[in-house]
Amino acid sequence: MTQHKLSTVVRRASPFANVIDIEGDITSFSEGSLMDAYAEATQGNVRTIIFNFSGLGYMNSLGIGMLVALLVRARRDNKNIVGYGLSDHYKKIFELTRMDQVIPVFETEVVALAKAERMDLPEREY
Repeated sequence: MTQHKLSTVVRRASPFANVIDIEGDITSFSEGSLMDAYAEATQGNVRTIIFNFSGLGYMNSLGIGMLVALLVRARRDNKNIVGYGLSDHYKKIFELTRMDQVIPVFETEVVALAKAERMDLPEREY
């Protein structure tokens, strides 16, 4: 059986945004790593979390479900989530599942950061 591993690195991209660099697979096995990275990335006065998907090896439906859970959490925390670096295969999956409508995905970090800077914060749901 293949072991799906995920490693993440959180880094500061700007005074208002942190990046989560993803290396590996997003599956049910990676829930702890992904949730820990999100918690680290949201510390401080950060309004946007940027997922760097360029190191993504594999993502299954449970992985997409975890991204949806993080999106719900981000909205509750009044944070934006954007991404960049998806392969063509995962861009198509984001389009088919309409994830691209709730997590905007851009080609590069520079573009993602520039677009995120102009985004309004989501309204908190109580």
